[in-house]
Amino acid sequence: MVEIKTDESLRSMREAGRVVAQALEAVRAKAAPGVTARELDLTAREILAAAGAGSPFLGYHPDWTPVPFPAVVCVSVNDAIVHGIPDDRRLADGDLVSVDCGATLGGWVGDSAVSFTVGRARPEDTRLIDTAYAALEAGIGAAVVGKRIGDVAHAIGRVCRGAGYGIPDGFGGHGIGRTMHEDPGVPNEGRPGRGMPLRHGMVIAIEPMLIGGGGDGHCTARDGWTIRTMDGSRAAHAEHTVAITDDGPRILTAL
Repeated sequence: MVEIKTDESLRSMREAGRVVAQALEAVRAKAAPGVTARELDLTAREILAAAGAGSPFLGYHPDWTPVPFPAVVCVSVNDAIVHGIPDDRRLADGDLVSVDCGATLGGWVGDSAVSFTVGRARPEDTRLIDTAYAALEAGIGAAVVGKRIGDVAHAIGRVCRGAGYGIPDGFGGHGIGRTMHEDPGVPNEGRPGRGMPLRHGMVIAIEPMLIGGGGDGHCTARDGWTIRTMDGSRAAHAEHTVAITDDGPRILTAL
């Protein structure tokens, strides 16, 4: 069931989204060669705590994972697409890092992800990251009243496929509100004019995930959480929580 949010609820979700944006900004500033992924998680925890926010990630335990998620951010490095568990691995110059973060504040949830390079960027990584953000922008642009979920999915997929990148099958965006994952699902590829109509007050997390090698294959690492590219190529992930309004799409997880 899709919950249609009131304008007051959207304002509350905006506050949760602002905390997510602040946490991601702090994590990105912290990331440098020699810093561990666990240190990035600690940085995000400090931001959430200062805002009085909780984490929808910490302790999250879907039925396909062996253990609850132990952190407040996912840190996915190089060939990891999503759901990387922060550990004591030290980031190296040239690593491609994707960080996904959520916050719960006042009973509402925000969810967003960024991708960036630590230190000197390889040109092919810069292109991959730029395309992820272009796909996110295209998806947001299609998230308007009167369109359908398929229009958002098609806009994302057209950018990703047009650049020659793969899209991990089975992964995509989602509705969001009082909990992190709600209806409707928001695929990263689809047919325009299909799916649920978009209405004022719907809120969705739009999150393109790109595989640099061009294939769609992926596998789950031994930790039971981290999703990696099958071909070992690098991946990028970008995400915003977006409200559908009569005035156009409203990004709730911007600063």
